[in-house]
Amino acid sequence: METKKKGFPVAFWVCACSEIFERLAYYLGRSLILIFVTASVATGGLGLSDTVAANMQSNLTAFSYLLPLFGAVIVDKYIGARYTTPVGMFIAAAGYFTGGIAKSAIGVYVMIFLVSLGLALFKNGAIIGRVITDKSQMDPAFSMRYTLVNVGAFIGTFLVGILYKDVFAKDGVLGFAPCFKMAALMMVLGGLWYIFVCWRFLGDLGKLPFKKTLTEEEKAAEAKKKEETGTKQPLTTIEKKRIGAIFVASLFSIVFWIFWYLGYMPVYFYWAENMDWVVAGYQVPSTWFDAANSLFCVILGPVTAALWKKLAARPQGDMSLFRKTGLGIAIIGVGYLFYAAIDIMRGGEKASVLWLIVFAFLLTMGEMFFSPLGHSFISKYSPSRYLAVMMSVWGFATFIAAKSYGPVYGLLFGGKIEFKVACIGVAVVSFAAALIMIALDKKLSALVD
Repeated sequence: METKKKGFPVAFWVCACSEIFERLAYYLGRSLILIFVTASVATGGLGLSDTVAANMQSNLTAFSYLLPLFGAVIVDKYIGARYTTPVGMFIAAAGYFTGGIAKSAIGVYVMIFLVSLGLALFKNGAIIGRVITDKSQMDPAFSMRYTLVNVGAFIGTFLVGILYKDVFAKDGVLGFAPCFKMAALMMVLGGLWYIFVCWRFLGDLGKLPFKKTLTEEEKAAEAKKKEETGTKQPLTTIEKKRIGAIFVASLFSIVFWIFWYLGYMPVYFYWAENMDWVVAGYQVPSTWFDAANSLFCVILGPVTAALWKKLAARPQGDMSLFRKTGLGIAIIGVGYLFYAAIDIMRGGEKASVLWLIVFAFLLTMGEMFFSPLGHSFISKYSPSRYLAVMMSVWGFATFIAAKSYGPVYGLLFGGKIEFKVACIGVAVVSFAAALIMIALDKKLSALVD
């Protein structure tokens, strides 16, 4: 008899769609910071240096991954994630609105704090990790979630370049304030979506802290331990091993995200001067590189989801997370080799900006083999009592990378090393990290199975 293919529950789709609101607002605001802070006061900006602007954007990126560690403790121990998530969206909305009325650097820093605090309470990923109960569906589900995440990211990064300089601009004043306020509106709508739509399909899921909602596997293990010892043990041996595996994977995540963020920097600096940014008479906005990455995520999400489903159906089973993410790091290395090839082939002339489409594709392909699978892996193997914390550990690795790629860029691409040589160096380190991760596959996989 033919087995009917099992799809994702409605709760998955409605919760995953809430990411569209959050990412649209985040990327609209994040992309605008560099331009708003450095634009002259006469055009509606703050008139500050590019160094200050870069630090502000870096802090928004970094602290939006750091503060979730504190939010994770709240949802794991005290308050259900279904309640903190819309509250976090409303707090972030207040942050973006503050950016819309900011007249000084203080206003921008207040925005950064409120947005980061709001995202600390936004625990939709952990909710999705419990909506999907079949482990074989985890990788495809989080790949599809990543597609919806990047629908929002694409709209935000694509529109921001048009909105602030065309649609909302008036009498020489650029439309920064309306753009930030639009980001605030998106977060308010997202919070309302979560309350009036997501809650309807979640049932009781997320009402209690994660430590009070054990999986069937955890209930069986706890009952067995009680029967053997007569006491409730804090963590079993396999749970400790799984936590160790999550920390090891997070260490490799630092390497991956440093090189991923680093790949953006030449677009705004080196290639800004060494590429022709005019295509068919139109000056291509630099923010469209971010949009290209998001668009490729949208396209590749269903493709990689289908690939993971096919691999999971094999007689030998799915490919391990460590092999998949090792390949992701290697693909990033291929991207840097492509950067070096462009620099060599242009022979001192300006290369066409269209070559960046290929690099954006390679960057995104590496990302799809890495980023969505981290949350999937943690949802499969993290003890429930530490689910949100373990997801935030993965995010904390991104915080370290976000605070590190600036100094790494200065070291490699600050002018002392030839651009193509630096790119080849990054590629070599990427390949080495990938080989180490694949070589450790059996040992790391043994920790979780």
